Amino acid sequence: MIAEELINQMIPSLRPEDPVSRAQTLMEELRCSHLPVVENGKFLGFISEETIIENSDRDKLINQFQLTGENCVVAAESHFYEVVRVAGENKTQIVAVENNLRLYAGSITVSDILTTFSQSAAIQMSGSLLVLAIDLMDYSLSEIARLVEENNAKILSSSLIQDPVNPAQNRLTMKINQTDLSRIVATLERFGYRIVGRYQEIRITDTEKERYDSLMRYLNI
Repeated sequence: MIAEELINQMIPSLRPEDPVSRAQTLMEELRCSHLPVVENGKFLGFISEETIIENSDRDKLINQFQLTGENCVVAAESHFYEVVRVAGENKTQIVAVENNLRLYAGSITVSDILTTFSQSAAIQMSGSLLVLAIDLMDYSLSEIARLVEENNAKILSSSLIQDPVNPAQNRLTMKINQTDLSRIVATLERFGYRIVGRYQEIRITDTEKERYDSLMRYLNI
C-alpha cells in the first residue's frame, strides 16, 4: 500500500488568506486537530487547533499564524511504513502527500494508516507473535524463517526495532501462522536465539462465548 492510495479525500486544504474562523469550523466538523495549508499547489504546513485556541481573534487570517509540520510530507509513491515514520518523527496525526511534480496531492491521517494496517492479511490471519532479542550482526531473517518453516509454519510479517532495555541489541517481532509456538521456540533456542516474548492466540470456545455474551447483555441492562 502506497501513500497515494491512502489519501483521505474528506480532509480539505486551507489557503493562507482564509480566515482562521474557517479553519476552526472545519476542525470542529471533522474532529481533527490539524489542517493542511496550501498555496498555488504548494504545501506550506499545517495549522493546529492548539495555535488557534491560543488566539481568540477569529478574524485573523491563517497567514498571520505560525504553521507546523512543513517537513511532514511524503511522496505519493511512498510505502505506508514511510508515512508512519514521518508522522512519528514529526509527532503529528496527519501527513501531507506530494505528487511527482512536488504539488500537494492530499493528506493522510494516522487513523487511516492504522485502519489499513489492521485490514492487512498478516493481521487478519490467525497466528501468534514471537519476539526475539538479537544482535544486529547475528540477524538473518532468512535463517530464522528456515528454522520456523522446519516446524511447518510461516512468518506472516516481521519488524525489527532497537531493544528499549538494551540499546546494543534489537528486538525482532514476528507474526507466525501457528497458535502453538512450543516447537518453534524449542528450535530457535536450540540454535542460540533468545526469546523475550510470546503471545499466543487464545481460541474462545462456544461456551466461553456464550458466557461473554451473557455478561455483556447484563452490563447493558
